[in-house]
Order: sequence, then C-alpha cells, then structure tokens
Amino acid sequence: MSDMKLTTLCYLTRGEDILFMVKGATSKNIANMNAGKYLGVGGHLEEGESAYECALREIYEETGIESREIKGFGLKGMASFFNDSCDDEVMYIYKGEYTGTREICPGTCDEGVLTWVHRKDIQSIPTWEGDREIFRLLFDEERAGVFELKLKYSGNDLVSSETYG
Repeated sequence: MSDMKLTTLCYLTRGEDILFMVKGATSKNIANMNAGKYLGVGGHLEEGESAYECALREIYEETGIESREIKGFGLKGMASFFNDSCDDEVMYIYKGEYTGTREICPGTCDEGVLTWVHRKDIQSIPTWEGDREIFRLLFDEERAGVFELKLKYSGNDLVSSETYG
C-alpha cells in the first residue's frame, strides 16, 4: 500500500451556479488524467498546512477569490479514493457561497478554465463517476452533518462506492 495523498476539493456556489475547473490536457507540464473533466478547485496539502488552510490557499491561487468573499465556508465531507492505476488519496471536501462582486469566469490558470455550471446540469457534465456521488451528497439540502465516502476505481471505472454518515 502506498502512502495516502492528502488533498482538498472545494465547491463554491453563486446562487444556483457552482464553480468548476475544466482541466487541461496538461497540468504543470505533465499528462493529466483529469483532462476535459469538470472538477472543483483544490489541491495537495503543503507541509505544516491544515486542510482548511489548503482549501483557502488553493481557491485563491486558482481563482483569485479571497476568504472574505466566501460565506458559510466549511468542511462538508471526506472521500477516500483507491485506484489500481494511481496513488490512493484522501480528499477533504469544502463548500461555500461566493459573495464577491468580481466576475471570475471565464477565467484561466495553469490548472484549467473556470466556469459556472447551473445546479440542475451538474449530473450531466464530464466528470468522474465518484464525483457524481459527491455532488449527490454535497448538494442534498436535507442532508445534515459531514459525510464520508469510499470510492474504489479500476483505472477510469468506478468499481464500488460506500457512504458513511
């Protein structure tokens, strides 16, 4: 078993829209398995950094949005990813409402292109099957508390999904 990578995944809303990053073919000059997929913003924890600090840093680096422009920001869940073709990963999932007045989309950074997607359309965008499970849990208005999700992949195929909490 390899060491688990620790990462964050952040979803910012603006009314009924949700901010996504459409990943490019390369990210930091390496082939990107997420190319063409819609993902939340986020990234790897740096040494000495909490998941919360990482989430806010990644949001700022990838979008220019400052923490003071986000209302209700907090941890909503955790996902453990296991894949036979890449490193295993634990992802801290955050959500908040963008309250700033600047138009940030369309926008680009070295990770991809930012875009807002209406809530009713998120189940049909190109993304990982496991992300659809995250959307189901994250945007369920009746769900209270923090969720935990275990996702097992074989290559690009979701093999199993378990939800706790």
